[in-house]
Amino acid sequence: MIEIRLSPGVAAAIAVLFAAVSPASHATTLASRKANDSGVAMTYSMGATPQLGQATPVVLQFYCVTHANGAAVQLSAESGLSIQGSRAFTLPSGKRTTVTVPVLSESEGRSYLNVFITQGGGRSAISVPIQTGTTRALMKPSGELQRNSRGEKIISMPAK
Repeated sequence: MIEIRLSPGVAAAIAVLFAAVSPASHATTLASRKANDSGVAMTYSMGATPQLGQATPVVLQFYCVTHANGAAVQLSAESGLSIQGSRAFTLPSGKRTTVTVPVLSESEGRSYLNVFITQGGGRSAISVPIQTGTTRALMKPSGELQRNSRGEKIISMPAK
């Protein structure tokens, strides 16, 4: 008998492939990871297209929870989005966990559902983009509007 052992990253990638072929209304996205994160892998998908004033189910799937005490998850929403339910939960060790988080779009544009995962001494921060309508987020200018010698409008910004 041959035993095959996979690293957490490879196991998460295989899990994502199986999730991608399961029937769903929207594509599943593997959240990016950093080398020094919590070690927990996460995928996300929208249960519906976000609509202004309506709750949209965001499906989060968590893999690679290896710590004996499991992992803790905290959720927060940026301006224009609110969470309709629990903002904190725990993930059991050794199991794939799926959580559906209803979010309410309060304005058009792109807002983010922030997912903070803690496992052992590691911590991950993942931002899930929620695009409502076609309005794109605009950068707020931080400088002063002026005119140059040819009369063109320019924004003078301080160096940071």
